[in-house]
Amino acid sequence: MSDPIHSSKAPQAVGAYPHARRVGNLLFLSGVGPRIAGSGPGDSRVPGLETNASGHFVQFDFEAQVHSVFANVRAILEEAGARWEDLVDITVFLVDMKRDFPTFNRIYAEYFTTAQPCRTTLEINALPTPIAIELKCIAALGTPV
Repeated sequence: MSDPIHSSKAPQAVGAYPHARRVGNLLFLSGVGPRIAGSGPGDSRVPGLETNASGHFVQFDFEAQVHSVFANVRAILEEAGARWEDLVDITVFLVDMKRDFPTFNRIYAEYFTTAQPCRTTLEINALPTPIAIELKCIAALGTPV
């Protein structure tokens, strides 16, 4: 038996899936991006991202996206009764490894000073909305850190 988790403090999913699902003492988060909480499935407001009328990027702030994706993960964890320290595995999807990995790695180290989950980082061609990063996370609930 598993329990779906939907958080009002995280952006709505862009498809038919929950923010997370609890199975036993494990919490599996669906892919989490940096879209602004409160934005609906068709709304792709992203911190630091500005486009012109043609849809071309005018401004891009990857650091703002990283901080936003971490805030969204934290909101989902808290809605599920979990803590940041409960994270045990993170898969990172970047659309531009060469450009963004050093920045991501630096910011990641600020968020994970003591509890350090396993991590895999992959470069992919695109994500469903105009974002540069998405995280797939697993947390272990009730596990000492």
